[in-house]
Amino acid sequence: MAYEFQVTVDCAEPHVLADWWAEALGWEVEAQDEGFIRSMIEQGHATEAETTRHGGKLVWATGAAIRHPGGLERAPRLLFQQVPEAKTVKNRVHLDLRAGDDRDAVVQRLLGNGATYLHDGRQGPHTWVTLADPEGNELCVS
Repeated sequence: MAYEFQVTVDCAEPHVLADWWAEALGWEVEAQDEGFIRSMIEQGHATEAETTRHGGKLVWATGAAIRHPGGLERAPRLLFQQVPEAKTVKNRVHLDLRAGDDRDAVVQRLLGNGATYLHDGRQGPHTWVTLADPEGNELCVS
């Protein structure tokens, strides 16, 4: 049996990081239903403290997601989940962006948007650039 999945990234500021990754990948931030959130508060299933405002909208404070513009059939959803602790060691899982002939331009765009250069990598004829997103999560661009 094959399972569907999403990739979850622990972070301090899920909405800010979701915006950054949506821009980095050319994906879309999932809209959150403000009416549904208010309804959950009114029914006592949630509190105002569990929400925040981002981009002028009421959203759940602890999570934001992005998805490929072609939908979940095209690629798994990325969920950014708030955690209290900061990242302290290298990721055990990271995303590899395949930019092909545009690699250097993509690297420069990501650096301009707040990524940090970590190092160049090589395995045989294959090369890549390892960066970190604004919260220090590694990604490679090849």
